[in-house]
Amino acid sequence: MPKIIENLKDRLIAEAEKQIEESGYGAVTIRSVAKACGVGVGTVYNYFPSKEALVATHLLVDWKLCVDTITRTAESATDPKPVLQCIYRQLVDFADRHQAIFRDEAAVAGFAGSFSQYHDRLRSQLAAPLQKFCDNAFTAQFVVESLLTPDTAALILNSPNNPAGTVYTRQTLTARACFKETWMLEANQRSALRHT
Repeated sequence: MPKIIENLKDRLIAEAEKQIEESGYGAVTIRSVAKACGVGVGTVYNYFPSKEALVATHLLVDWKLCVDTITRTAESATDPKPVLQCIYRQLVDFADRHQAIFRDEAAVAGFAGSFSQYHDRLRSQLAAPLQKFCDNAFTAQFVVESLLTPDTAALILNSPNNPAGTVYTRQTLTARACFKETWMLEANQRSALRHT
């Protein structure tokens, strides 16, 4: 009769996280995780089809906690500023917590094919809490896109140079300005930390 191990999936995820922190993504294998958890390699494959799936599950569990925090903040917010600040803080904190993965060349190569397919989902998840402050779903996603990529942070809004000719409401521009203020504050804080 096979032995029953309580919370094995959680233990496998935790062990993978531990090994990534200690040795880097490249050193982690299904075999090393199985050995550390006292199970066979086949048992790990019953839960995760690959090392990438195991690590992605670890990231997803943490990301869901970030989305929950953002959602709770949005539910009690009466203006977009605290929501945008929360989104930005959750993105920065998530990236900081998982920098061992995001800065590892082997991890980046392993996940490179899936980054673009999840970008739209990420944008939608982050836009949903902003929806109540925006004119439409596109506007919420537009604001979120400026949070996700530095290249879009310099968007031209309500100016003669706006190539789309779109006129944004005061509420949308306020949301954008709140983000810009938060972003500038964070940039200044990071710069100060680097120079001390």
